[in-house]
Amino acid sequence: MNEQEFGFETQAIRTQLERTQYLEHSVPLYLSSSFVFEDAEDMRASFTEEKDRNIYSRFSNPNTTEFVDKICKMEGAEAGYAFATGMAAVYSTFAALLNAGDHIVSASSVFGSTHALFVTYFPKWNIETSYFDINKPETIESFIKPNTKILYAESPTNPGVDVIDLELLGTIAKKHNLILIIDNCFATPYIQQPIKHGAHLVVHSATKLIDGQGRVLGGVTVGREDLIRQIYLFSRNTGPALSPFNAWILSKSLETLVVRVEKHCENALKVAEFLEAHPNVNSIKYPFLKSHPQYEIAKKQMLLGGNIIAFEIKGGIEAGRKFLDKIKLCSLSANIGDTRTIVTHPASTTHSKLSVEDQLAVGITQGLVRVSVGLETVKDVIADLEQALS
Repeated sequence: MNEQEFGFETQAIRTQLERTQYLEHSVPLYLSSSFVFEDAEDMRASFTEEKDRNIYSRFSNPNTTEFVDKICKMEGAEAGYAFATGMAAVYSTFAALLNAGDHIVSASSVFGSTHALFVTYFPKWNIETSYFDINKPETIESFIKPNTKILYAESPTNPGVDVIDLELLGTIAKKHNLILIIDNCFATPYIQQPIKHGAHLVVHSATKLIDGQGRVLGGVTVGREDLIRQIYLFSRNTGPALSPFNAWILSKSLETLVVRVEKHCENALKVAEFLEAHPNVNSIKYPFLKSHPQYEIAKKQMLLGGNIIAFEIKGGIEAGRKFLDKIKLCSLSANIGDTRTIVTHPASTTHSKLSVEDQLAVGITQGLVRVSVGLETVKDVIADLEQALS
């Protein structure tokens, strides 16, 4: 059977390193900082890249290679590089591709640390960012300048769970010769594959649903080989590499990605339907609820709705704080994509340093609550949310 004919789950489970002389069934850990050479010629050829082999674990490692290979197959990518964290992936991807004087066009609804890169750090190197409203995609082209190099978005967004038409972004990027980068963290490669819609690079925080159990940090960027080559060379010299241990954990995690994500999404839809009907909830966003403003786009490009819900609790910021204080079963944490359901009130926690105006600009209202729905018995999750809302 041709490997290309294998299904998604089979690729996730059966993409493995070659077995060693011990014929192990599960891939071993390669906890080695460096690798040895047979002789002077082998060493010379390895450093000139005439040979494709492991030299130093900051460059590559067998466990990291296996993890990246799996993500590439899942996303339909040509190549990739794995990082110590999701933000290391985001930063290194941009830093490798941008020069002083370049310009980014980004959706305004982005993760807080990504926003900090755009507005605090990149301007120091004369790299400018213009934000477009994800709910007004018709305005995107008006932000493009002669020096624009990258078009960037998350879909679904963090924390507002908005969805943008990836095919539209692909069309715009092609028309204006831009590099389209999509943060696919909330969806995972199982729910959507942005490369199919025209993305050149896809970024993940593997800390989230890819690990799925709140254990390790990791990040990965996959996509077009020539772009990944630039990212690899930058990262090889700057050192944000994923550790072999975490790569081993994440590669094993991918073996159960499908069954975990399907259950996450099944639970999340039930929780979303409960919240939508609750009298103390003003509004709710979940991609596979028909009330979601981009429901039709979500159904077109996503296999399932994901595990993240954003809802507006009545009573604003104080109601949000009281809601957190009343939670009993669910966890209060800044992470998402765990087996355990997590609730966060962004206005008083993760985004509290932003002004109210800046919060509203990225879709964070005073009463917004983000729920990362886990794998518990769903009626228990609903009961905890219900008592906290009452």
